[in-house]
Amino acid sequence: MPKLETTPMEQTEAEEKALKDILKENIKKYRKRRDLSQFALASQIDISTNFLADIEAGNTWVSVQTLVKLAKAFDIEAYELLKSEKEGSNSADQKDLIDRFSKDLAVVVKNSVDKSIERLKKQYQ
Repeated sequence: MPKLETTPMEQTEAEEKALKDILKENIKKYRKRRDLSQFALASQIDISTNFLADIEAGNTWVSVQTLVKLAKAFDIEAYELLKSEKEGSNSADQKDLIDRFSKDLAVVVKNSVDKSIERLKKQYQ
């Protein structure tokens, strides 16, 4: 049976899953290095333990704010949480994934800020 080509949506979903897998593994790794329980880390960065467990299970994404809080808790740069350390990983592919994720995230943050500014303008006019 011939191999079917993946659609752009399937490719995006696969890339998202790959980044989630990297993120969850890095959070677990850094949390264990600091000898922190999920409860302790969640309390430190002001999120629920259930939310942290969902992140570590790869079931949900984090906001930019949560990503930054996690990085600060681990005393690392935020991008390091999206960086794979698996042997044989292709750093060019990895960089491409992170670049695309960062661009998408920047658009989401910009739209959110723009909406907030518009609401404030309407509120104070």
